[in-house]
Amino acid sequence: MPLRKRSTIQDVAERASVSIATVSNALNGRTTKMSAATHARIESAIAALAYRPNRAARQLKTGHTPLLGLLVPSIANPSFGTLAREVEIAAQAVEGYRVLLGNTYRSQEKETSFFDDLLSHGVRGVILCSSLVDQRHLGTAIDKGLVIVSYDRRAIPGQPLAIDHVSTDNVRAGELAAQHLIDLGHTRLAFATPSRRTVSRADKIDGFRAAAQRARILHSTSVLEAPSNEAYGDSELAEIGRALALRLAADRQGLTGIVAVNDMLAFGLMAGLRDCGLRVPEDISVVGIDDLYLCTLFRPSLTSLRAPLAVMARKMVERVISRLADPSLPVGEFLFEPTLVSRESSAPYQG
Repeated sequence: MPLRKRSTIQDVAERASVSIATVSNALNGRTTKMSAATHARIESAIAALAYRPNRAARQLKTGHTPLLGLLVPSIANPSFGTLAREVEIAAQAVEGYRVLLGNTYRSQEKETSFFDDLLSHGVRGVILCSSLVDQRHLGTAIDKGLVIVSYDRRAIPGQPLAIDHVSTDNVRAGELAAQHLIDLGHTRLAFATPSRRTVSRADKIDGFRAAAQRARILHSTSVLEAPSNEAYGDSELAEIGRALALRLAADRQGLTGIVAVNDMLAFGLMAGLRDCGLRVPEDISVVGIDDLYLCTLFRPSLTSLRAPLAVMARKMVERVISRLADPSLPVGEFLFEPTLVSRESSAPYQG
């Protein structure tokens, strides 16, 4: 039986009635100036011909491999595992791209090392979740040819780096979480967090305080912090939540509502409160931020703030690939609105 001839880019162009350059633009994500009808014809031709690009040829031509880097603090926090899944789905939707995942533990040294490794393997695009204030090492990586899109932190005003920022509106997340408890009649609130601040954590606290300020209860709110064994506590969030619960049980100060910086800390907090004989939500209402799939598996199920993660992942992949195609693309900041998902862990204040 004769072998089936492998389809070529010329075959796709002929079937879609477009030029080879137009097919190449579609394959590399350069579709902003392409009509929807043209793009659809190309996609249809690719599917009909079962066309697969020659990756080796693409690397020789472009100087980079069809791989994207994804650097997160630690996948010990399931929120970053969920992010990795959504980025991988989005990247696979772009012909030929796959994702390499690395844990940086919010270390500048580790981030720099990963940048060098990615560049040495021909990888030119990376999505980075980092809250480091000093970003000079990012400028060095960009000068070497790396394209960086930042996840979950806002842009710094006046920052000269060519970095796109894609983030949940973390100020709004803290605000919505606090307002939910205020609407339920709670007036003595706390925000629970690891003691080491990041940009996103600080923004959530700012939103929490803004809601309390509007409700004129700022004087009866507090920020509960607990230290961690490692710098930012990403792998210890549940333990930090449990430690804060033990402290609350010893000195409640009349608190009836708590916003946790994320769901993993909220889970630890609820477990610790239960161990101390305090009931959620009868004694203390708890709200998390992330809306992990685990929220519905706990009892009580956790009220949380949900981000449109799939949409955000597509935006990040799109920006990386677009900037690889056109380095002069203007820098953009993209904020996405979180949504409150009310469940059993929050209830009206009983007085």
